[in-house]
Amino acid sequence: MSAPERIPPRSVTTVELLTRGELTVRGQIRDASNAVLHCSVAYEGQEVFCVYKPVRGERPLWDFPDGTLAQREVAAYEVSEATGWGLVPHTVLRDGPFGEGMCQLWIEGVAGSELLALVDGEEPEPGWKAIGLAEVGEGKTALLVHADDERLRRLAVLDAVINNADRKGGHLLPAEGGRLYGIDHGVTFNTENKLRTLLWGWAGEPLTGEAVEVLKGLKEALSGGLGTRLTALITPAEVDATRARVDALLDSGTHPEPSGEWPAIPWPPV
Repeated sequence: MSAPERIPPRSVTTVELLTRGELTVRGQIRDASNAVLHCSVAYEGQEVFCVYKPVRGERPLWDFPDGTLAQREVAAYEVSEATGWGLVPHTVLRDGPFGEGMCQLWIEGVAGSELLALVDGEEPEPGWKAIGLAEVGEGKTALLVHADDERLRRLAVLDAVINNADRKGGHLLPAEGGRLYGIDHGVTFNTENKLRTLLWGWAGEPLTGEAVEVLKGLKEALSGGLGTRLTALITPAEVDATRARVDALLDSGTHPEPSGEWPAIPWPPV
């Protein structure tokens, strides 16, 4: 009698793992303004680390509806995936030990990729873009710059689309394989212009041809499946505002500039 055929384990996607896996809290990230829990999630023999942000741990904000930050994080992931750039780690909305919340794949950052710097002088060196002057103590200032990096430039386009009100330096995660991820997208998709970012180095410059094609794809996706998925996460007015921002970027053909109606740089910047 022949031995039974060995059936290989079923391949589980990251989203399936995050959605269906058993979520176990391992610790808390203390320096976050909202409840952020470091967890492991296990399903069908696979296990990864993740971040779990329960809705009940969200701090109320005056300009965003209560209990909506987790959904906005998932919406940012959906838009990122639609661009094809994969700039936001896999993110899902699910139940957990402290109720419904956002669950996002943990990204282990790697050293050696300098993206921000403070330099002397009024102009950046080649390979860098100026953000603005920053006080460094004792009445002195230095020029805050970010790398002239195509990964950051893509992230600047994504932030303009999702209306990111909090793109800080600490939200940039260089990862293995030369990847760059952006995290913490709870304050996004507002109907009012609230873009606050450290990535102003390309303000007013023409969008790349790649970015224009991506925005055309987003415009189409927002009229189809992406728009449907976003409507389950944010309000119809916020979905309409997202469409309008994509249209405005395509019409102008340039990276947005600070409006002057809202602080352009988040605080603290890092």
